Amino acid sequence: MAELTSEMAGKVQAVNIKVGQMITEDDELFIIEAMKMENVVYGDPGVVKEIFVKVGDKVEEDDLLAIIE
Repeated sequence: MAELTSEMAGKVQAVNIKVGQMITEDDELFIIEAMKMENVVYGDPGVVKEIFVKVGDKVEEDDLLAIIE
């Protein structure tokens, strides 16, 4: 099980995954806007078990975004 965390503080612009979805390392899981730039969050291959944020949420560095198993 892998915990996917935010690499920086910002605002969640997009959540491109659903619980139960199979993902690969090339999938864009989240888009976080920080300092007027969009930052794409990728993860390791697996199945999405839980998502902790939604569009519009503000996140800090190291906040938990999702759990991938």
